[in-house]
Amino acid sequence: MDRKALVQRHNVRQQNLDPRSPVSVGNGEFAFTVDLTGLQSFPNHYPVGARDDLPPGTLLGTQSQWGWHSIPAPQPYDLAGSTVLYDSPRGPVPYVDMVGDIVNDRETDTSLAETWLRANVHRLDLGRIGFRWVEDGVERHLMPADIADAEQTLDLWTGVVTSRFTLAGHPVTVTTACHPDRDELGIRVESPALAAGLVVGVDFPYGAEAWHDAADWKHPESHTTSLEGPDRSREHSGAAAWTAQRELDDSRYQVVITGHELTVEQTAQHRLRVSPASAVTAMDVTIAFLSAGDGDCIPRGNNRLAGPTRSVSSGNQAGSGVGRSPALGVADASAAYWPAFWSSGGAIELDATDDRRAKELERRIVLSQYLTAINCSGSLPPQETGLVCNSWRGRFHLEMHWWHAAHFAQWNRVELLLPSLRWYSTVLETSRQTAKAQGFDGVRWPKQVGPDGRESPSPIGTFLIWQQPHPIHLAELVYRANPSLEVLVEFAEIVFESAGFMASFAHPTSRGFELGPPLIPAQESYGSMRAKVTNPTFELAYWQWGLRTAAAWRERLGLEPVQAWWDVADGLVQPHVVDGVYAAIDVEPFTIRTDHPSMLCALGVLPQTDLIDPAIMRATLSDVLADWDWGSTWGWDYPVMAMTAARLEDPEAAVDALLLSAGKNTVLPNGHNRQTDSLPLYLPGNGGLLAAVALMAAGWDNGPDRHAPGFPADWAVAWEGLVKAP
Repeated sequence: MDRKALVQRHNVRQQNLDPRSPVSVGNGEFAFTVDLTGLQSFPNHYPVGARDDLPPGTLLGTQSQWGWHSIPAPQPYDLAGSTVLYDSPRGPVPYVDMVGDIVNDRETDTSLAETWLRANVHRLDLGRIGFRWVEDGVERHLMPADIADAEQTLDLWTGVVTSRFTLAGHPVTVTTACHPDRDELGIRVESPALAAGLVVGVDFPYGAEAWHDAADWKHPESHTTSLEGPDRSREHSGAAAWTAQRELDDSRYQVVITGHELTVEQTAQHRLRVSPASAVTAMDVTIAFLSAGDGDCIPRGNNRLAGPTRSVSSGNQAGSGVGRSPALGVADASAAYWPAFWSSGGAIELDATDDRRAKELERRIVLSQYLTAINCSGSLPPQETGLVCNSWRGRFHLEMHWWHAAHFAQWNRVELLLPSLRWYSTVLETSRQTAKAQGFDGVRWPKQVGPDGRESPSPIGTFLIWQQPHPIHLAELVYRANPSLEVLVEFAEIVFESAGFMASFAHPTSRGFELGPPLIPAQESYGSMRAKVTNPTFELAYWQWGLRTAAAWRERLGLEPVQAWWDVADGLVQPHVVDGVYAAIDVEPFTIRTDHPSMLCALGVLPQTDLIDPAIMRATLSDVLADWDWGSTWGWDYPVMAMTAARLEDPEAAVDALLLSAGKNTVLPNGHNRQTDSLPLYLPGNGGLLAAVALMAAGWDNGPDRHAPGFPADWAVAWEGLVKAP
């Protein structure tokens, strides 16, 4: 397979400003999203749509896994004021709920404590880097009308963005790259305009509590920026470095600007100007973002894009490439890393197929690999918009972790899943305390959190249970890709503690072991009736498969079985069936036809279990496809339907589902899965697509014995390096 040709035929090329489709460079821990100039010159022209009374944000973010901030609370707040006792089969159980409510994602009538606890900590936009024009000493922002003849290419094979345009009659070429091992940008600008007034501006915002924005530009008095330098004692002969010290309450970080023959000056309270020191036609600069390890800016670890040839830097150092400009050193590092990435792990090629759908599907597959690598492979589970912009204030949702990251193991890139899977060990104790307070064994994983794992007040999130088996599933996928004792030992506690909670959460009745109440299934349409929901179809099957998988881990390690796990797994009640199809839950109204058709996950995301009848699931899939409310779905629902269709040996339906014409299944020129104006990208859709096509290509245990069993027989499907699904 010619992997370079496969990848590069899907390079992102743009000649016009597409406000929905900027491109990014990144490394899993850090990402920088650029407009048509190769920088962030037009932030207002790439909007994240306004939500209610909140102003629009921007897609042009500069974000990291370590960059977090809390606005000081006027008084100590805790979750006690939002804790409510719910009746359960075991008696009253405390749940973190809300005094207020969430209607269409809008918080209403919340207490001051709830508002603060939901908004803090929040992810930071670390700085905005864009072109400016200086004339007669006056600096102004560029506008889209200032540039002409634009042409931009993201070369996926090298991870480098090249942007060309004309400005004030001058040709401009901008090269933008991110170092694979450091939170460092390399920027090269080639243009006579540098001698005429073109400069680079760097602006710093305060942290924002808004749902969808990471930058607050309205409170300059609340943070400080101080510039130090130049420091000429760098490893690069002739290069100098300037350091901007950033302080936002308890958060600290540094921004180091390095280059040859530069002038860096602070022109306003939170604004820097980078310009050539003399009349030149080229300027190279690196800009590195470094965590100070204080406050909410958590210390970064050595978790970066990984591959068989990967080397990881051990410290917060800027600059690279002795004898070469720092900026070109960053581009060189990127151009060395990405071919190794693309040449390792799995690959799927569909270009030889005559069906026109194949080329679009191949495009989505290639771009999704790039986007999930730079946004979802870091040391924390990612937020749903990755490192592009904020959603839910940058906090991550653990029920989405599988959708962001499971495919890394399926595509034989386990090293990109391991950092975020290891994060669970850092919140074992807080999750254990949650389970203990509710009278359960093991650990109860939270839902909407920041790095510390502290739950958020919510009338929905804390009642979800489908994130509980996710660490078992992810660990099992890691083991399947790398069946070693080391994997079993490292993740045994996470697997076993997850199973301990699951077994104790299920309660015995005359019908068998049941789940809930209270709970909310993956299909959150039942949130208002959380106090009485029981036995969702998907969660029942997930409980059985997860407990049996955890039991298999004990056997692999030579440990005695836990009888309670087997008792629950073997004794769960059967999912409810109405008119020959699986219901979502087993109390009225049984199935609401909005949001996720999550009952399909029970045979698709999961392999065959004792609880699911394939014939009934086949009827359920047909029922969903007939008249589900597609406008209320989410991007990962289409891969769900594809996986279910594939396991039911209906490959035509699988492909149709992946490419179903629906608003939430839109995939933009940059590869992102758009949902709405206020949720302009959605990485679970990309990760779900990769999980689905890996299953469709490589197959699954005890599946059909034919090549690419989830694809139509007349498709020419070439694949290599994938791992068979459970």
